[in-house]
Amino acid sequence: MNAAEAVRDRIVSTVAASGFDAHGLHVRIGADEAEHRWAPDAREDVHSVAKGVCVLAAAIAADEGAISFDDPVISSLPGVAYGEGVDEVTLRHLLTMSSGIDLPWSETLMTDWPDLAVEFLRRPARGRVFQYSNASTYTAMTALAAHVGDVGDYVERRLFRPLGIDGAHWERCPLGRIEAGGGLHLRTTEIARIGLLLRDRGMWEGRQLVSPEWIDGMHRNGVIAGENPGYSRYALAGWGGPGRAWRLHGAHGQLLILLDDAVVTVTAADHFGADAFAAAVVDILEDAETAA
Repeated sequence: MNAAEAVRDRIVSTVAASGFDAHGLHVRIGADEAEHRWAPDAREDVHSVAKGVCVLAAAIAADEGAISFDDPVISSLPGVAYGEGVDEVTLRHLLTMSSGIDLPWSETLMTDWPDLAVEFLRRPARGRVFQYSNASTYTAMTALAAHVGDVGDYVERRLFRPLGIDGAHWERCPLGRIEAGGGLHLRTTEIARIGLLLRDRGMWEGRQLVSPEWIDGMHRNGVIAGENPGYSRYALAGWGGPGRAWRLHGAHGQLLILLDDAVVTVTAADHFGADAFAAAVVDILEDAETAA
């Protein structure tokens, strides 16, 4: 039994004991891989894991010289009326949820206004205040689209195709833009490919798809997000924790957990059990490191 299989078996036992409603599991430790499924292998909405994909899209565009993370967002969207302080808001602020613009999530977020990005930018910015909002990622991708065209198509060409992910589906707003903060449908193993790219700091099969500093920026030097364990630090789409790990975390238990050379990918339908489950996974990984 290799290291990934041993960790997989312990995670499967944890699911059985806790009742966590897991759908799929992929474990990678070093070069070893192992999988397990509790539900059919279908593409599911990865929710906020999609925010990490959007960061990668922006990072690739920055590598290509198409955009800068530190230019004012309004420079990409001329003619848009903007609120007080929004002229200082950059793409980096939007992707780290530190724009200070307040627009809470709702089930009808994509249809509440004629243009969600316009509505977001017309509101005042309160300085570098953490405010988690799908509208922030949506607005960032609206700005990116001004430079690269349709972001869904751009992700397909520049990221998914090299990773061997074909035909991934994005949900779209009435204006035809990707929802960005969610609405991306992937299989567990497809998310795991993104996880391997993150673990290897943007390298995929000998090719640097994304510069390493962007991957580092997804989990280092995050902004202060609050005091709740596992939600105190937020970088470019990545949450610090549990413990020494970092993760992309989507609603209902979509998890991409990274710790040293380990990547654990989980799809699920268990919103309220996800935090405890993620902490248990990190404990298992740390035990495996100690035993190695």
